Amino acid sequence: MNIVVIYGSNRSDRQGIKAARFIINKLSERGHNVELIDSKEYKLPFLDKMHKEYEAGKAPEMMEKAHKLLKNADGFVIVSGEYNHSIPAALKNILDHFQSEYYFKPSATLSYSAGPFGGLRVAVHLRAVLSELGMSSIPTIFPVSAVQNAFDYDGNAIDKNYDSRVVRFIEEFEWYLTALKNQRKAGIPY
Repeated sequence: MNIVVIYGSNRSDRQGIKAARFIINKLSERGHNVELIDSKEYKLPFLDKMHKEYEAGKAPEMMEKAHKLLKNADGFVIVSGEYNHSIPAALKNILDHFQSEYYFKPSATLSYSAGPFGGLRVAVHLRAVLSELGMSSIPTIFPVSAVQNAFDYDGNAIDKNYDSRVVRFIEEFEWYLTALKNQRKAGIPY
């Protein structure tokens, strides 16, 4: 499957990138083609025009690159920290630049925080946003508490419990990837 991991934090000492690398590693180990859209690298402008509002091929270069990845994806993993019980602005900005690229594809949420709750409050907010964008959100959330201590810089689990906990999350996501990909082949409502 083609999977895009979307990560949106522009903080100077961001820790969530470790969680993004962890899920990329785990999905790649299972044979998936995984790409990362990182707000710090893509630097999309503050939303003025969505990708679809540009003439074909006339959107900014990084927006075109993201569009192609999203359009060709079978599903998405959204990696989000919890900022004041909600979604980081950089992540929301990435998500809002696109729409039809997400239609009838599953999303899985990996939430994180520096504290003990693993960003669960942001995951609830994200479900409403992802649904509005046309993505099905899988039931399981993968929360990461104390993200700064959970993974090393390359995304390897320091807390080895994450290696076993992620299996169910990925298996559920793979079920939705397969089911929705097969259904899209049969046609979509719009």
